[in-house]
Amino acid sequence: MSSTYILVNKTDNVIVTLKDYEKGEALTFEDKDIILKEDVPVGHKVAIEAINQGQDIMKYGFPIGHAKEAIEVGQWVHTHNTKTNLSGTLEYSYGQNEPAISKKATQERTFKGYVRANGEVGIRNEIWIINTVGCINKTAELLAKTADKQFDGQGIDGIYHYPHLFGCSQLGDDLHNTQKILSNLVHHPNAAGILVLGLGCENNHIAEFKKVIGDYDENRVKFLGVQEADDELDEGLELLEELVLYAQTFKREEVPVSKLKVGLKCGGSDGFSGITANPLVGSFSDKLISHGGTSVLTEVPEMFGAETILMNRAKNEKVFNMIVDLVNDFKEYFIKHDQVVYENPSPGNKKGGITTLEEKSLGCVQKGGFSPVNDVLPYGGRVTSPGLNLVQGPGNDLVSVTALAASGAHIVIFTTGRGTPFGGPVPTVKMSTNTPLAEKKKNWIDFNAGELVHGKEMDEMTDELFDYILALASGDVRTNNERNGFKEISIFKDGVIL
Repeated sequence: MSSTYILVNKTDNVIVTLKDYEKGEALTFEDKDIILKEDVPVGHKVAIEAINQGQDIMKYGFPIGHAKEAIEVGQWVHTHNTKTNLSGTLEYSYGQNEPAISKKATQERTFKGYVRANGEVGIRNEIWIINTVGCINKTAELLAKTADKQFDGQGIDGIYHYPHLFGCSQLGDDLHNTQKILSNLVHHPNAAGILVLGLGCENNHIAEFKKVIGDYDENRVKFLGVQEADDELDEGLELLEELVLYAQTFKREEVPVSKLKVGLKCGGSDGFSGITANPLVGSFSDKLISHGGTSVLTEVPEMFGAETILMNRAKNEKVFNMIVDLVNDFKEYFIKHDQVVYENPSPGNKKGGITTLEEKSLGCVQKGGFSPVNDVLPYGGRVTSPGLNLVQGPGNDLVSVTALAASGAHIVIFTTGRGTPFGGPVPTVKMSTNTPLAEKKKNWIDFNAGELVHGKEMDEMTDELFDYILALASGDVRTNNERNGFKEISIFKDGVIL
């Protein structure tokens, strides 16, 4: 690696710039001076050999598309001269590859969590208000604000509500998706207590929602129907007081790292995402799994073009077929709506240096490290198997982070090259791919992976990230999204509205 560019893989025919280059500038590659044919922004690609029309553009050691025209040495390689190789749904064959093997940690690590009555472990002692329908978002907001102020400093980590648009005028699977996500939040162990707030006339009214929730602890989950209450604010505050008293019975205690579940997500990616932050998260994921913990990867459209990497690590043929269905079903979702399957990356991704979906996907899947894929979950599914899990979800940041939290993730690590302030219902670690972003957005970024291009080694930074996540799980530190109160949800919508 040079101080001004990176050759990601020795078989690549492009390099990634570490600075802005102007037309006519020279860079030295393998003792040869390459003269830049045009301006090239930082994080973008430059051809280091002549590439014929139709020839593959190679990055990460894999094709990320092909040249639409002949490309000379020193030319900027981007959307104007590169086209994806991808198209439609594909057929895949189970090759019985040598299965990936999870390493076993030699030293047991712990964190301080809250052991719930059912044996699950939480990392926060919060009270959550879950409303069954969007009509009462503001009622839930008023209750949360009033109660949070009233019970501040009384042994809890805050009282939060999660507004959403749905719960009424939905049918079939669309309604069931809403119910599954909300139900999974009810069961999430980061919440010591839950107040389910219903209106009364919605499709997802309390009686129906209880069927989806299933078994629950009456000490931990309370219900209030707003239309039935004489004064929903007074009655809501009484129920919240009961939940606060219940939450006070929990104290942090040492628990093994094997209890920790971490969601993996990227957004606002740039040319460094697949070079710094995503590989670092992958290394962290492998270390977490070596301790018996769980990581959860989503963003199915951003697996397109790199899905075989995950398929080749399937635990067995059953899991392989589940990954095939996960990928092709999402492609069929695009096709059903008459949309181009590979209409990606986003404008911000392109500005950051990502040219094709293959390039984005090859960077994206690195968050999953090298461990075997143990299970595949539908949208709204909950993790039951330790190790690496895949969960169905779109690339949309807030929808997919919500799905990760609903799957049981205590924490989400969110890598970004361009930055975003949002956070999900669980602590959302914003990890920058580059140092300038970390320096500019100190109120957004929690961890800087950009140090990898400034001399720090991957093993050193993996240890730093692992220690940081354990401190976060133990309540010793808070993420920016927690400090700023940026805790939101968004639910996937796929159906008619009455």
